[in-house]
Amino acid sequence: MFAHLAPGWLKRHSGHRAVLAIALPIMAANVSEPLIGLVDTWVIGRLPEPYYIGAIALGAVIFSFVFWGFGFLRMGTGGLAAQAHGAKDDPEVRAVLVRALLISVAAGVLLVLVSPLIDYLSFELLKGSEEVETHARTYFQIRILSAPFALANYAFLGWFIGLGRARIAFMLQLLLNLSNIVFDVILVLGVGMAADGVALGTLIASIIAAAGGVWAAHRELQRRSGGWDLARILNREQLKRTYVVNFDIMVRSVAAVFVFVLFTAKSAEVSDVILAANTVLMNIMVFGTHLIDGFAHSAEALAGQAVGAKSRLRFRVYAVLSSQWALIVGVIFALLTWLLGPPLIDALTVNREIQETARTYLWWIIVAPVLGVGCYQLDGIFIGATQSRDLRNMMLISVLIFLVSWEYLTEAFGNHGLWASLMLFLVVRALTLLARVPALLRERFPTEP
Repeated sequence: MFAHLAPGWLKRHSGHRAVLAIALPIMAANVSEPLIGLVDTWVIGRLPEPYYIGAIALGAVIFSFVFWGFGFLRMGTGGLAAQAHGAKDDPEVRAVLVRALLISVAAGVLLVLVSPLIDYLSFELLKGSEEVETHARTYFQIRILSAPFALANYAFLGWFIGLGRARIAFMLQLLLNLSNIVFDVILVLGVGMAADGVALGTLIASIIAAAGGVWAAHRELQRRSGGWDLARILNREQLKRTYVVNFDIMVRSVAAVFVFVLFTAKSAEVSDVILAANTVLMNIMVFGTHLIDGFAHSAEALAGQAVGAKSRLRFRVYAVLSSQWALIVGVIFALLTWLLGPPLIDALTVNREIQETARTYLWWIIVAPVLGVGCYQLDGIFIGATQSRDLRNMMLISVLIFLVSWEYLTEAFGNHGLWASLMLFLVVRALTLLARVPALLRERFPTEP
């Protein structure tokens, strides 16, 4: 497709092969991540009361806000590591990881210390029935202890993805997610625990994965030149760059999670049944998002390496190829959701009212994978290029439009309006970032036409 543009390196090595070499292992790992939510829902769904599913939904959305707010530890680390790797700067590759781990462990300990305040504020915002809140609080109080390990896992994952070591990232993610699933099933169905068992399973899995990350990073660094250079790690300019990139991405991540927190909160205000139905549908939607996101990770790593190597051609080719593959996978998942959505809903909950309600809104998550491709891919491209200011600003604009649309659409169309506002949020994110692509190219490749 790009043969007339490509120099020798691209003619010898397929661009498609490079994209898929990163995307496929990440997709495989990502498939296991939403399986946690699906398995949690299935395990708790064996109990007839709807408030158990609602409790897991509220507890999980708190950690979406708390932990995903620190998603910059994965995204920022991935972009910075990719650029250092592209520039063949091994000492900086090492320093990027250490800076990220210092931030992640310190932030995780701080979250544990301030957890009583997070607990209070969270349940003031997220209103559910008394039964839902009781079980959700238990879930929160146990799972918050995983914070230092969970954030360290973000740093390890981003670092390996940035280096293009997708297989290692896959193994670490698989270790985390499968451990989580195994312990959830043992503690809930075997031991007889409920929300507390799901939370404890997540805590144990996070510790296991963090230990795996330390071992894998040690092996990777043995292959690279240089040693531990404290002066380089604490270099003022690099620390400032790390801070700016991470702060912008943190604001972007918190804003994005706020949208999903509000979505869940407004679902809970309607009824336990709407909350449970939307949770079931959201789990299916997230499954598709994680599949497509494999190509966003590929775009992030390859775009970042192209920036480090100062090759605008590589940047453009990999951005286009990864996006083409993401769209193909998005369409396939939409078709599968259309065909398999109803039986999957029935498998996730035994409550008849929840099943019927979820079917009413199923078509929203059928279109979601296609509508979301643009924003997911552009997120990856901008993260790889460390264009964090644009990521932050365009996300804030998108959230503002979501809030306005939610106010009007939910009043007129109820839960359909809530889902429509979420879809509009995805589209606006893509359009606003797309408008900033020319500026990105000018800034990162100023000497190339």
